[in-house]
Amino acid sequence: MSKKPSRQVLRHNARRYALQALYQWHYTQDPYAVLISDWKIEHDFSVADPEYFTILIEGVITNLAEIQTQLMIPLNRKISDITPIELAALQVAIYELIHRLDVPYKVVINEALELTKEFGSDQSFKFVNGVLDKLAPILRKTEFS
Repeated sequence: MSKKPSRQVLRHNARRYALQALYQWHYTQDPYAVLISDWKIEHDFSVADPEYFTILIEGVITNLAEIQTQLMIPLNRKISDITPIELAALQVAIYELIHRLDVPYKVVINEALELTKEFGSDQSFKFVNGVLDKLAPILRKTEFS
């Protein structure tokens, strides 16, 4: 009998799937309900939290204007110049920083960096870290007081 993954692992994998799904969405622009449904059919959610995956995808896509507004604050380039992997990682992280106050900002940043290291180019994590290090104190003032 196999042991059920921990909540931390389930959440990490939900973020991992969300990053990949948002990367796909970047190109397809499918409605989020279709994207979520397809991903749940095509991927193994015994290792990921399906509810958190849904929250992240729906949250990022429905709050995209707010996320992009926040992203522009520390950005030293156009959003269109960010790679789709970096953008997906930043979108998930910014969504969590704004809307998931139950997740400590350090966890949000660490997860974004781990996923960017896994899927991005060699130096992508440095860019993502720089953006999130500037945004976290703005979006999570109470954790920095």
